[in-house]
Amino acid sequence: MSAAWSPSQYLRFEDHRTRPAMDLLARVAAPNATRITDIGCGPGNSTELLIERFPLADILGMDSSPKMIEAAGKRLSSCRFELADIASWRPDAPQDLLFANAVLQWLPDHETLLPTLMSFVRDGGMLAVQMPDNLNEPTHVGMRTAADDGRWVDRLRAADGERTTILSASDYWSILKPHAAKIDIWRTTYNHPLAGLDGIVDWFKGSGLLPYLSRLSVVEQAEYLRIYKGLLADSYPVMADGTVLLPFPRLFIVASR
Repeated sequence: MSAAWSPSQYLRFEDHRTRPAMDLLARVAAPNATRITDIGCGPGNSTELLIERFPLADILGMDSSPKMIEAAGKRLSSCRFELADIASWRPDAPQDLLFANAVLQWLPDHETLLPTLMSFVRDGGMLAVQMPDNLNEPTHVGMRTAADDGRWVDRLRAADGERTTILSASDYWSILKPHAAKIDIWRTTYNHPLAGLDGIVDWFKGSGLLPYLSRLSVVEQAEYLRIYKGLLADSYPVMADGTVLLPFPRLFIVASR
């Protein structure tokens, strides 16, 4: 991803963003795991869950964002963190658990990527994946619609392609089946209570909006966000107390070798 991540912006909604990682970890049955890598560890909120669950394991947090690695290191000073690109990363030993929470949607070619990741898992080990499955939600349709404005349409055309289209559960089953003894796939829609439409905008400023905003000037960003917020109004009604519920579908995969 070309945009620069902001740990502070991302963690403004830490409780909401960490809950899917907790739900993913709840389906991981690896009581004796000793080698674990948190792929795309971000600011360390998911790594912290792994440390709590596996206090005796050798846990590595890996991310391609220097700012995220710096934030994770400050949060968990006793843990190892590594700056690396998932597409070219190779572990130094077979893994008991590869944990990939909300990161693989930024990488292409899942037909090749997931079998490659499974090849890093030892016999009896697990690959655990969670990905936002919201490209067809009004939040992301609105991002693409706002990007069509003639003032910046040429610059933002590439932003649409930074997120990978999530495949179907059947597709992932077929991709992983030759490499896994057991596969568990499910999809959950969370309903996050946020502070009005501004809450939705703030949420995605830490993730999905980054490819768009990073290609605009400060003045253009404000105008883009004004258009984007207006597009959200019809799909996300503000309730009497000022709250908006943000439906957020996510796909989960736990594959065991």
